[in-house]
Amino acid sequence: MRALTAKATAIAFWALSALSAGTQVSAAMAERIVRSKVSGVDVVIYPMGVQDVVTIAGNLPAGDAYAVRGNILAATATGILIEKGTTKQDKFAIAQQLDDVGAQVRFSVSDQMLSVNAKSLKTDLPLVIQLIAEQLRTPSLSEEEFAKTKTQLEGSILQSLEDPEARAKEAFGQSVFPVGHPNRPSRLQERLAALKQLTLDDVKAFHRKYYGPANLTLVFVGDVDSQAIQAEVQKAFAGWTGGVEANRSANAAKARSTPEQSIVLQDKASVAVVLGQATGLRYQDTDSLALRVGTAILGSGFTGRLMASVRDAEGLTYGIEARASDDTFLDGDVAVSATFAPQLLAKGITSTRREIGKWWQDGVTAQELTARKTNMIGAYEVGLATTGGVARTILETLNRGKNLTWLDEYPKALQALTLAQVNGAIRKYLDPEKMVLVKAGTLP
Repeated sequence: MRALTAKATAIAFWALSALSAGTQVSAAMAERIVRSKVSGVDVVIYPMGVQDVVTIAGNLPAGDAYAVRGNILAATATGILIEKGTTKQDKFAIAQQLDDVGAQVRFSVSDQMLSVNAKSLKTDLPLVIQLIAEQLRTPSLSEEEFAKTKTQLEGSILQSLEDPEARAKEAFGQSVFPVGHPNRPSRLQERLAALKQLTLDDVKAFHRKYYGPANLTLVFVGDVDSQAIQAEVQKAFAGWTGGVEANRSANAAKARSTPEQSIVLQDKASVAVVLGQATGLRYQDTDSLALRVGTAILGSGFTGRLMASVRDAEGLTYGIEARASDDTFLDGDVAVSATFAPQLLAKGITSTRREIGKWWQDGVTAQELTARKTNMIGAYEVGLATTGGVARTILETLNRGKNLTWLDEYPKALQALTLAQVNGAIRKYLDPEKMVLVKAGTLP
């Protein structure tokens, strides 16, 4: 009965946090943040006006980009296995403890990071911190779970091999980022071959080398007691060593890219298209925000130019967007992604290129810029309405190499952007004639 009550209470509080937290965000967020090093962990704490709820967002540099010197699947496999039990207790015992109090702890692996996401009631925070530390520090890494993980990964890779969007994205990244660049994805066929060679020793070696408190960040947001959290982190992570710095090497030269690639997949209802190029810009660079705003005007949501023209006016696609991405740690890219029915592919690409050309040549208008600024500031403020949104925003700010004052400066920086800055960034970092085009699916 207690487990059911605790779980129901937690769910109710989480729901209420989404409604009440937004009114409690201070205009000067950075001033309210408590940040300290505790047992080597970067602990960031931000109080919000919610009762009893705490959200945790964290990460450490242990993503796929760090596995290039060994088996390229070691990072992903390790990230899966740390959820499969520890040397002290199996995965069922851990799941039962969390379920009893209605708490959540999740791990995931991306290109650069192993991410930690958790949520609990304030009274259960010591348990959650202890379980996060236990799974990070002492995973069991058993042969049985390793075998299951390999089967799981094989199924995922085989599914991606038949996914037009996954294949188009892979080919695009391979084309615009040079060999050795952390943003360059490994080919799916390479991952499948690596999986066959992957051993449990590879996973254990990866864990030993990359898991540690160095550059592990944990952000706590909600009904927080800074001293109590610091004491629990100290207790849970004391004596742990190791870890590596995040890769923030200098901008790499742009790859020599194949202008156009076609990937043929049989019996697909649509063709995935990616059109874009590397920018050489990281998020913290001066022109990055201007280019992001310009890209949003081109293709973010239903108010973007591409949706208005290629979809709404011409009816050539159900979905098309433009996005600046992969620039959190290193230089990234700008890409337009769309899906077209095979019989509309040629028209769709022609229409997309036309709109990109007009956007690049003529620039955005003052009216578009004003509207997009309002939209982006509003979206930012809405994102700060929950403990989860605030935790993710703080963590993202740190990952991007920005000071925490950026939390307060971001809306002002958006508002200060001029038409000349936005259009100048578009022309400076992009060139429609040099963009890479990838098509994946059942081609006409």
